[in-house]
Amino acid sequence: MTKYFIYVRKSTDEPDKQILSIEAQVEELKEFARKENLEIVKTFIESQTAKEPGRPIFNEMLSLIEKGKASGILAWHPDRLARNSIDGGRIIYLIDTGKIQSLKFPTFWFENTPQGKFMLNIAFGQSKYFVDNLSENTKRGLRQKLRRGEWPGWAPIGYLNKEHKVIPDSERYKLIKKMFELYSTAKYSLKDLKELMASSGLRSRAEKVLSVSMIQHTLTNPFYYGTFFYHGELYQGTHKPIISKKLFDKVQEIMKDKSRPKKRGEKVYAFRGLFKCGECGCAITSETQKGHNYYRCTKKKVPCSQRFIREENLSEQISAILKKVSLPNKWKDKMIAILEKEQGETDRAGFSFSQNLKSQIKECEEKLEKLLDAHLDNDISREEYLEKKQKLLNRKIEISEKLTAFEKKGGNWLEPAKNFILASNQTQKAAISSNLQEKADKLKKAGSNLLLTDRKIKYFPRGAWEILENLPVSRLRRDEAARRKTRSKKRKI
Repeated sequence: MTKYFIYVRKSTDEPDKQILSIEAQVEELKEFARKENLEIVKTFIESQTAKEPGRPIFNEMLSLIEKGKASGILAWHPDRLARNSIDGGRIIYLIDTGKIQSLKFPTFWFENTPQGKFMLNIAFGQSKYFVDNLSENTKRGLRQKLRRGEWPGWAPIGYLNKEHKVIPDSERYKLIKKMFELYSTAKYSLKDLKELMASSGLRSRAEKVLSVSMIQHTLTNPFYYGTFFYHGELYQGTHKPIISKKLFDKVQEIMKDKSRPKKRGEKVYAFRGLFKCGECGCAITSETQKGHNYYRCTKKKVPCSQRFIREENLSEQISAILKKVSLPNKWKDKMIAILEKEQGETDRAGFSFSQNLKSQIKECEEKLEKLLDAHLDNDISREEYLEKKQKLLNRKIEISEKLTAFEKKGGNWLEPAKNFILASNQTQKAAISSNLQEKADKLKKAGSNLLLTDRKIKYFPRGAWEILENLPVSRLRRDEAARRKTRSKKRKI
């Protein structure tokens, strides 16, 4: 009498449904065996997809059949045995060699004849076709989601999955933003953030305190400024960003700086990394000799004639620059009055500014389309396409953020202008301060492309700081200095 193995399989990520389905199959098959008077020697239960070969329990069953422990298999349907060509081929081969003499299915007829094997082959082929077609449909749906800017996976912390969409998590949204803002101050390490966010109540969905690695992963995830990577390609998402790209970039810069290896007990130099050599373009390094700090060119690229400069000299030059781009106390109100008079003209300029940003966004979109066409036509490699797409998409997002910020203010330039005047007024405090790090920070804010040539600082004022240096402000500052000098002489008299 032919001995049979019962084989039951169900592939799903939901354990409750898995158990119910397996129990139902086992009961149906045992009932079928009783009706057909089949001798069952063992039942094999597996919870794994048959899309790919390599199922351990299935392989164990076939191994026992090859050893003669049984010569028949009882399963619910041929697709329970195989959904790939290799496993299906093994079953057919074992039938051809006589190792399997009988296959029984309550839902499928099979006889060990050429016609029966032909029908079994068709059943296995249909099972594989179903899997392949399902996979293709899934991929097509996934590509469509990516085109719409929808994240196809589980939402990161700070967001929730709801009705196939990613929405902000009201409990964690603001805390994630706070975490980025705290780290952007460069005052906190990842370990510090772990403690701070834990005390603030930030927990994972499993109500666990975020680990240091989880915090680092969160801080480096572009999802939070509105984009995401999928299979190495950057997409612009339709979900609501938690932070701006500007804040994200600042966090990456700080994290990169903190990740640089530092020697134990290494001395901190306030102006290290601030300048480049104006002659050869190398970095300016620092060292201490006879109790004084010196800065010099590293001279790593080409021979360079630049000599060292003492930290005190640099500090004096920075103070002079900061004074040059700072507003005296008495001129704050006068500058604001001047700005108010120019409001009408600036409003017109604001409209032009807005249209210019929109044109730049449209230009980025056109370039992205052309780039995709070039990739599809095989004019550029996938690596080149991904690299250029990432740059263009990030550029588009930066411009869009500028436009959003401008439109949100409704063209009200006066308030940010007032804030700038107050900031420039505070710069003079840094100029006379003994805090070298504060001086360095203010100089980075006011100027760019900081160079050191012949022991002199050369810099290019950023944006509105250039106005303070080149427009009537300088004359106003000189007038203020002259008045202070006159008052000082009168007091001496």
